[in-house]
Amino acid sequence: MIRRDTDDCSSSNSDYLLGLRIASIFIIYVGSSFGALFPVLARRSKFINVPKSLFDFAKYFGSGVIIATAFIHLLGPAIEELGSSCLSEGWREYPYALALCLLSIFAIFIVELVAFRWGTTILAKIGMHHDAHGHEIGSHAAHGPEGNMIDSNAAKDVEAAAAPSESEKHTHTHHMLDAAVSQIVGVAILEFGVVLHSVLIGLTLAVNEGFKILFVVLVFHQTFEGLGIGSRLAYMNLPQRYNFVPIIGAVVYGFTTPVGIAIGLGLRTTYNPNSPTALIVSGVLDSLSAGILIYTGLVELLAHEFLFNKEMMESSNARLTYALGAMLLGCGLMALLGKWA
Repeated sequence: MIRRDTDDCSSSNSDYLLGLRIASIFIIYVGSSFGALFPVLARRSKFINVPKSLFDFAKYFGSGVIIATAFIHLLGPAIEELGSSCLSEGWREYPYALALCLLSIFAIFIVELVAFRWGTTILAKIGMHHDAHGHEIGSHAAHGPEGNMIDSNAAKDVEAAAAPSESEKHTHTHHMLDAAVSQIVGVAILEFGVVLHSVLIGLTLAVNEGFKILFVVLVFHQTFEGLGIGSRLAYMNLPQRYNFVPIIGAVVYGFTTPVGIAIGLGLRTTYNPNSPTALIVSGVLDSLSAGILIYTGLVELLAHEFLFNKEMMESSNARLTYALGAMLLGCGLMALLGKWA
Protein backbone atom coordinates (compact mmCIF):
# COMPACT_ATOMS: atom_id res chain seq x y z
CA MET A 1 0.00 0.00 0.00
CA ILE A 2 1.56 3.29 -1.10
CA ARG A 3 1.64 5.64 1.90
CA ARG A 4 1.02 9.34 1.26
CA ASP A 5 1.62 12.24 3.58
CA THR A 6 -1.85 13.69 3.76
CA ASP A 7 -0.57 16.81 5.56
CA ASP A 8 1.76 17.78 2.70
CA CYS A 9 0.15 18.52 -0.66
CA SER A 10 3.35 19.84 -2.23
CA SER A 11 5.53 18.10 -4.78
CA SER A 12 8.33 15.80 -3.58
CA ASN A 13 12.04 15.98 -4.40
CA SER A 14 12.06 13.40 -7.21
CA ASP A 15 15.71 14.05 -8.18
CA TYR A 16 16.81 12.24 -5.02
CA LEU A 17 18.68 8.99 -6.01
CA LEU A 18 17.89 9.62 -9.67
CA GLY A 19 20.46 7.06 -10.86
CA LEU A 20 18.95 4.30 -8.74
CA ARG A 21 15.45 5.30 -9.84
CA ILE A 22 16.53 4.82 -13.47
CA ALA A 23 18.15 1.47 -12.62
CA SER A 24 14.91 0.38 -10.93
CA ILE A 25 13.24 0.31 -14.35
CA PHE A 26 15.44 -2.61 -15.41
CA ILE A 27 15.63 -4.34 -12.01
CA ILE A 28 11.86 -4.44 -11.57
CA TYR A 29 11.43 -5.47 -15.22
CA VAL A 30 13.63 -8.53 -14.62
CA GLY A 31 11.75 -9.48 -11.43
CA SER A 32 8.29 -8.95 -12.97
CA SER A 33 9.13 -10.79 -16.20
CA PHE A 34 10.76 -13.71 -14.39
CA GLY A 35 7.75 -14.15 -12.10
CA ALA A 36 5.28 -14.09 -14.98
CA LEU A 37 7.26 -15.93 -17.67
CA PHE A 38 8.91 -18.72 -15.68
CA PRO A 39 5.70 -20.72 -14.93
CA VAL A 40 4.57 -20.38 -18.56
CA LEU A 41 7.89 -21.44 -20.10
CA ALA A 42 8.65 -24.12 -17.50
CA ARG A 43 5.33 -25.88 -18.10
CA ARG A 44 6.01 -25.99 -21.85
CA SER A 45 9.70 -26.87 -21.68
CA LYS A 46 10.98 -30.41 -22.11
CA PHE A 47 14.28 -29.51 -20.47
CA ILE A 48 12.99 -27.88 -17.27
CA ASN A 49 11.47 -30.64 -15.17
CA VAL A 50 9.30 -28.89 -12.59
CA PRO A 51 7.19 -31.21 -10.36
CA LYS A 52 3.43 -30.81 -10.68
CA SER A 53 3.20 -30.15 -6.94
CA LEU A 54 5.37 -27.05 -7.43
CA PHE A 55 3.08 -25.81 -10.20
CA ASP A 56 0.09 -26.39 -7.94
CA PHE A 57 1.84 -24.45 -5.19
CA ALA A 58 2.49 -21.53 -7.57
CA LYS A 59 -1.13 -21.55 -8.74
CA TYR A 60 -2.67 -21.43 -5.27
CA PHE A 61 0.04 -19.11 -3.90
CA GLY A 62 -0.73 -16.77 -6.80
CA SER A 63 -4.45 -16.80 -5.98
CA GLY A 64 -3.67 -15.62 -2.45
CA VAL A 65 -1.36 -12.91 -3.81
CA ILE A 66 -4.05 -11.57 -6.13
CA ILE A 67 -6.71 -11.43 -3.39
CA ALA A 68 -4.34 -9.64 -0.98
CA THR A 69 -3.36 -7.23 -3.76
CA ALA A 70 -7.01 -6.30 -4.23
CA PHE A 71 -7.71 -5.48 -0.59
CA ILE A 72 -4.36 -4.28 0.79
CA HIS A 73 -2.54 -2.78 -2.20
CA LEU A 74 -5.48 -1.33 -4.12
CA LEU A 75 -8.57 -0.73 -1.99
CA GLY A 76 -6.56 0.54 0.99
CA PRO A 77 -4.64 3.19 -1.00
CA ALA A 78 -7.82 4.17 -2.87
CA ILE A 79 -9.59 4.95 0.41
CA GLU A 80 -6.55 6.96 1.52
CA GLU A 81 -6.25 8.86 -1.78
CA LEU A 82 -9.91 9.80 -2.15
CA GLY A 83 -10.09 10.75 1.54
CA SER A 84 -6.97 12.93 1.43
CA SER A 85 -6.99 16.34 3.08
CA CYS A 86 -5.52 17.68 -0.18
CA LEU A 87 -8.96 17.18 -1.80
CA SER A 88 -12.04 19.31 -1.27
CA GLU A 89 -14.39 18.55 1.61
CA GLY A 90 -16.92 16.93 -0.74
CA TRP A 91 -14.64 13.93 -1.34
CA ARG A 92 -14.66 13.11 2.38
CA GLU A 93 -18.43 13.21 2.78
CA TYR A 94 -18.95 9.82 1.11
CA PRO A 95 -16.82 6.61 0.79
CA TYR A 96 -16.26 7.03 -2.96
CA ALA A 97 -13.47 4.43 -3.08
CA LEU A 98 -15.76 1.70 -1.72
CA ALA A 99 -18.61 2.81 -4.01
CA LEU A 100 -16.38 2.66 -7.10
CA CYS A 101 -15.06 -0.74 -6.04
CA LEU A 102 -18.65 -1.97 -5.66
CA LEU A 103 -19.51 -0.53 -9.07
CA SER A 104 -16.55 -2.35 -10.61
CA ILE A 105 -17.55 -5.70 -9.07
CA PHE A 106 -21.10 -5.51 -10.40
CA ALA A 107 -19.96 -4.21 -13.79
CA ILE A 108 -17.62 -7.21 -14.25
CA PHE A 109 -20.35 -9.57 -13.01
CA ILE A 110 -22.96 -8.18 -15.44
CA VAL A 111 -20.53 -8.26 -18.38
CA GLU A 112 -19.65 -11.89 -17.61
CA LEU A 113 -23.32 -12.80 -17.09
CA VAL A 114 -24.31 -11.32 -20.47
CA ALA A 115 -21.33 -13.02 -22.15
CA PHE A 116 -22.26 -16.42 -20.70
CA ARG A 117 -25.94 -16.05 -21.71
CA TRP A 118 -24.90 -15.07 -25.22
CA GLY A 119 -22.42 -17.96 -25.35
CA THR A 120 -25.01 -20.44 -24.05
CA THR A 121 -27.44 -19.40 -26.79
CA ILE A 122 -24.79 -20.01 -29.45
CA LEU A 123 -23.85 -23.38 -27.93
CA ALA A 124 -27.52 -24.43 -27.85
CA LYS A 125 -27.78 -23.75 -31.60
CA ILE A 126 -24.94 -26.20 -32.30
CA GLY A 127 -26.35 -28.84 -29.93
CA MET A 128 -24.31 -28.24 -26.80
CA HIS A 129 -25.08 -27.44 -23.18
CA HIS A 130 -23.04 -25.00 -21.11
CA ASP A 131 -22.48 -25.82 -17.46
CA ALA A 132 -22.15 -22.79 -15.18
CA HIS A 133 -19.08 -24.44 -13.64
CA GLY A 134 -17.27 -24.31 -16.91
CA HIS A 135 -18.03 -27.69 -18.53
CA GLU A 136 -19.61 -27.88 -21.94
CA ILE A 137 -21.46 -31.12 -22.63
CA GLY A 138 -22.86 -32.38 -25.89
CA SER A 139 -26.65 -32.59 -26.04
CA HIS A 140 -26.37 -36.33 -26.62
CA ALA A 141 -24.65 -36.86 -23.24
CA ALA A 142 -26.56 -38.88 -20.66
CA HIS A 143 -27.65 -37.37 -17.35
CA GLY A 144 -28.97 -39.04 -14.19
CA PRO A 145 -30.06 -42.69 -13.83
CA GLU A 146 -31.30 -42.88 -17.41
CA GLY A 147 -27.71 -42.33 -18.50
CA ASN A 148 -27.07 -46.05 -17.87
CA MET A 149 -29.53 -47.05 -20.58
CA ILE A 150 -27.84 -48.22 -23.79
CA ASP A 151 -29.11 -47.10 -27.16
CA SER A 152 -29.84 -50.34 -29.00
CA ASN A 153 -29.01 -48.80 -32.38
CA ALA A 154 -25.63 -47.60 -31.16
CA ALA A 155 -24.88 -51.03 -29.65
CA LYS A 156 -25.46 -52.68 -33.02
CA ASP A 157 -22.61 -50.86 -34.65
CA VAL A 158 -19.83 -50.11 -32.14
CA GLU A 159 -17.30 -49.51 -34.88
CA ALA A 160 -19.41 -46.83 -36.56
CA ALA A 161 -20.15 -45.17 -33.22
CA ALA A 162 -16.43 -45.02 -32.40
CA ALA A 163 -15.64 -43.01 -35.52
CA PRO A 164 -16.56 -39.34 -35.03
CA SER A 165 -19.02 -37.95 -37.57
CA GLU A 166 -18.58 -34.60 -39.30
CA SER A 167 -21.17 -33.00 -37.01
CA GLU A 168 -19.33 -34.28 -33.93
CA LYS A 169 -16.06 -32.87 -35.24
CA HIS A 170 -17.81 -29.56 -35.87
CA THR A 171 -19.27 -29.58 -32.34
CA HIS A 172 -15.89 -30.40 -30.82
CA THR A 173 -14.29 -27.52 -32.72
CA HIS A 174 -16.90 -25.10 -31.37
CA HIS A 175 -16.38 -26.50 -27.86
CA MET A 176 -12.63 -25.89 -28.06
CA LEU A 177 -13.14 -22.38 -29.42
CA ASP A 178 -15.69 -21.49 -26.73
CA ALA A 179 -13.43 -22.81 -23.96
CA ALA A 180 -10.47 -20.89 -25.37
CA VAL A 181 -12.41 -17.62 -25.60
CA SER A 182 -13.75 -18.05 -22.04
CA GLN A 183 -10.25 -18.56 -20.67
CA ILE A 184 -8.78 -15.65 -22.62
CA VAL A 185 -11.55 -13.28 -21.47
CA GLY A 186 -11.13 -14.40 -17.84
CA VAL A 187 -7.36 -13.90 -17.84
CA ALA A 188 -7.71 -10.60 -19.74
CA ILE A 189 -10.01 -9.24 -17.00
CA LEU A 190 -7.55 -10.36 -14.33
CA GLU A 191 -4.54 -8.89 -16.12
CA PHE A 192 -6.35 -5.61 -16.85
CA GLY A 193 -6.80 -4.99 -13.13
CA VAL A 194 -3.20 -5.95 -12.36
CA VAL A 195 -1.79 -3.84 -15.21
CA LEU A 196 -3.57 -0.67 -14.01
CA HIS A 197 -2.20 -1.24 -10.52
CA SER A 198 1.34 -1.92 -11.81
CA VAL A 199 1.49 1.26 -13.88
CA LEU A 200 0.27 3.35 -10.95
CA ILE A 201 2.79 1.96 -8.46
CA GLY A 202 5.56 2.42 -11.03
CA LEU A 203 4.54 6.06 -11.42
CA THR A 204 4.52 6.51 -7.64
CA LEU A 205 7.90 4.80 -7.18
CA ALA A 206 9.52 7.21 -9.66
CA VAL A 207 8.64 10.29 -7.58
CA ASN A 208 8.26 8.96 -4.02
CA GLU A 209 10.59 10.39 -1.35
CA GLY A 210 10.75 7.10 0.55
CA PHE A 211 12.29 5.46 -2.51
CA LYS A 212 14.73 2.99 -0.91
CA ILE A 213 12.24 0.99 1.16
CA LEU A 214 9.54 1.21 -1.49
CA PHE A 215 11.94 0.00 -4.20
CA VAL A 216 13.02 -3.12 -2.27
CA VAL A 217 9.44 -4.00 -1.36
CA LEU A 218 8.17 -3.51 -4.93
CA VAL A 219 10.80 -5.90 -6.32
CA PHE A 220 9.22 -8.67 -4.18
CA HIS A 221 5.71 -7.30 -4.75
CA GLN A 222 5.97 -7.43 -8.54
CA THR A 223 7.71 -10.81 -8.56
CA PHE A 224 5.01 -12.37 -6.35
CA GLU A 225 2.25 -10.77 -8.38
CA GLY A 226 3.96 -11.93 -11.58
CA LEU A 227 4.02 -15.45 -10.17
CA GLY A 228 0.28 -15.21 -9.57
CA ILE A 229 -0.39 -14.07 -13.12
CA GLY A 230 2.14 -16.49 -14.63
CA SER A 231 0.72 -19.54 -12.86
CA ARG A 232 -2.74 -18.69 -14.23
CA LEU A 233 -1.38 -18.16 -17.73
CA ALA A 234 0.57 -21.43 -17.57
CA TYR A 235 -2.58 -23.44 -16.81
CA MET A 236 -4.57 -22.08 -19.75
CA ASN A 237 -5.70 -25.02 -21.90
CA LEU A 238 -5.83 -23.51 -25.39
CA PRO A 239 -5.86 -24.85 -28.96
CA GLN A 240 -2.51 -24.80 -30.76
CA ARG A 241 -3.24 -21.58 -32.64
CA TYR A 242 -3.81 -19.68 -29.37
CA ASN A 243 -0.65 -20.93 -27.63
CA PHE A 244 0.97 -17.51 -27.95
CA VAL A 245 -1.62 -15.87 -25.64
CA PRO A 246 -0.02 -16.89 -22.28
CA ILE A 247 3.42 -15.68 -23.43
CA ILE A 248 2.00 -12.34 -24.63
CA GLY A 249 0.18 -11.92 -21.30
CA ALA A 250 3.38 -12.57 -19.31
CA VAL A 251 5.45 -10.21 -21.48
CA VAL A 252 2.87 -7.41 -21.16
CA TYR A 253 2.83 -7.76 -17.37
CA GLY A 254 6.63 -7.53 -17.24
CA PHE A 255 6.60 -4.16 -18.99
CA THR A 256 3.83 -2.44 -17.00
CA THR A 257 5.63 -1.27 -13.86
CA PRO A 258 8.82 -0.23 -15.73
CA VAL A 259 6.63 1.80 -18.10
CA GLY A 260 5.01 3.50 -15.10
CA ILE A 261 8.44 4.28 -13.62
CA ALA A 262 9.67 5.68 -16.94
CA ILE A 263 6.59 7.91 -17.27
CA GLY A 264 7.05 9.12 -13.69
CA LEU A 265 10.73 9.96 -14.27
CA GLY A 266 9.85 11.80 -17.47
CA LEU A 267 7.25 13.88 -15.61
CA ARG A 268 9.14 14.17 -12.31
CA THR A 269 9.51 17.98 -12.54
CA THR A 270 5.81 18.55 -13.18
CA TYR A 271 4.06 15.52 -11.68
CA ASN A 272 2.91 15.94 -8.07
CA PRO A 273 1.45 12.71 -6.65
CA ASN A 274 -0.22 14.72 -3.86
CA SER A 275 -2.03 17.11 -6.19
CA PRO A 276 -5.85 16.86 -6.27
CA THR A 277 -5.87 15.69 -9.90
CA ALA A 278 -3.29 12.95 -9.28
CA LEU A 279 -5.05 11.79 -6.11
CA ILE A 280 -8.44 11.59 -7.84
CA VAL A 281 -7.14 9.76 -10.93
CA SER A 282 -5.07 7.34 -8.86
CA GLY A 283 -7.86 6.77 -6.33
CA VAL A 284 -10.50 6.10 -8.98
CA LEU A 285 -8.27 3.68 -10.93
CA ASP A 286 -7.19 1.89 -7.74
CA SER A 287 -10.86 1.50 -6.70
CA LEU A 288 -11.91 0.09 -10.06
CA SER A 289 -8.88 -2.22 -10.21
CA ALA A 290 -9.65 -3.44 -6.66
CA GLY A 291 -13.18 -4.38 -7.73
CA ILE A 292 -11.85 -6.30 -10.75
CA LEU A 293 -9.35 -8.28 -8.67
CA ILE A 294 -11.79 -8.90 -5.80
CA TYR A 295 -14.36 -10.38 -8.20
CA THR A 296 -11.74 -12.36 -10.13
CA GLY A 297 -9.93 -13.55 -7.01
CA LEU A 298 -12.97 -14.65 -5.04
CA VAL A 299 -15.19 -15.94 -7.85
CA GLU A 300 -12.94 -17.06 -10.71
CA LEU A 301 -10.02 -18.29 -8.59
CA LEU A 302 -11.24 -19.17 -5.09
CA ALA A 303 -14.73 -20.51 -5.83
CA HIS A 304 -13.89 -22.25 -9.11
CA GLU A 305 -10.65 -23.78 -7.83
CA PHE A 306 -12.18 -25.14 -4.62
CA LEU A 307 -15.99 -25.17 -4.33
CA PHE A 308 -16.84 -25.84 -7.99
CA ASN A 309 -13.83 -28.06 -8.70
CA LYS A 310 -14.94 -31.68 -8.45
CA GLU A 311 -11.36 -32.93 -8.42
CA MET A 312 -10.47 -30.70 -5.48
CA MET A 313 -13.65 -31.50 -3.53
CA GLU A 314 -12.99 -35.24 -3.87
CA SER A 315 -9.26 -34.97 -3.17
CA SER A 316 -7.55 -36.08 0.04
CA ASN A 317 -7.46 -33.89 3.12
CA ALA A 318 -3.69 -33.62 2.70
CA ARG A 319 -3.96 -32.17 -0.81
CA LEU A 320 -6.73 -29.77 0.21
CA THR A 321 -4.67 -28.59 3.18
CA TYR A 322 -1.63 -28.13 0.93
CA ALA A 323 -3.63 -26.00 -1.53
CA LEU A 324 -5.19 -23.89 1.23
CA GLY A 325 -1.82 -23.46 2.93
CA ALA A 326 -0.19 -22.25 -0.30
CA MET A 327 -3.02 -19.79 -0.91
CA LEU A 328 -2.93 -18.43 2.65
CA LEU A 329 0.87 -18.10 2.48
CA GLY A 330 0.64 -16.03 -0.70
CA CYS A 331 -2.11 -13.89 0.79
CA GLY A 332 -0.24 -13.44 4.07
CA LEU A 333 3.09 -12.45 2.48
CA MET A 334 1.45 -9.99 0.09
CA ALA A 335 -0.60 -8.49 2.91
CA LEU A 336 2.58 -8.13 4.99
CA LEU A 337 4.27 -6.20 2.16
CA GLY A 338 1.42 -3.70 2.51
CA LYS A 339 3.09 -2.45 5.69
CA TRP A 340 5.80 -0.82 3.57
CA ALA A 341 4.28 -0.40 0.10
